[in-house]
Amino acid sequence: MPRFYKQKIHFGFTVAGNQTDFRLNPVPNSLFPDTVIDNSRYRVQTIYSVPKKGFAIGLVADARLAEYVRLRFTPNISFGTRKIEYNLATSDLDSFKIFQKTVESVFLVFPMEMKIQSKRLGNFSAYVIGGGGYSLDLSARKKAGTASTGGPNQLDDNVKLTRDDFFYSAGAGTDFYLQYFKLGFELKLLIGTKNLLKPENSVFTNSIDKIRSRMVVFSITFEG
Repeated sequence: MPRFYKQKIHFGFTVAGNQTDFRLNPVPNSLFPDTVIDNSRYRVQTIYSVPKKGFAIGLVADARLAEYVRLRFTPNISFGTRKIEYNLATSDLDSFKIFQKTVESVFLVFPMEMKIQSKRLGNFSAYVIGGGGYSLDLSARKKAGTASTGGPNQLDDNVKLTRDDFFYSAGAGTDFYLQYFKLGFELKLLIGTKNLLKPENSVFTNSIDKIRSRMVVFSITFEG
């Protein structure tokens, strides 16, 4: 494909694996009420976000702005799972408890990014990419109407998120020009900018001040 750089616009598709987690801001010394756990006063010691793996499929639309500069729109549907782990202890540290809450998400992701390529060396080139976009969590929309049960039953409640987020992205990759299509490998980081925590009277929600999303994506693209 010796004239690939000269195309004004081309299309393709992508398959990807991802790893999603949260950037958390816990509420310091947050209490779990006496009425919830065994008549003892527990404080939240630490809250961790445990990353989990997922996958995505999407489309590629690529427009040439200059010989080595391209504008890319890569909408995709992405499936991901995040886990939040709460480590609790009493004030005298004689008793400990651990709770884990799983947050499953189905994202519609709409990135708009600038791709800057190196000069082609034979059938190989490298590039950097960066930009931003919008994501919509379809699972958050579906669960939005479910209210906290309150009282002792709130131990069964999960952390709920708002559905809309904006993110910025940065990454790098390589392209291989084959006989009938271009094969690309790309590693990219997406950082969410909004606080996704949905306010709710729940011990798990009240223990967190802010939740922001983070996703690492490894993509394989096929472009013609």
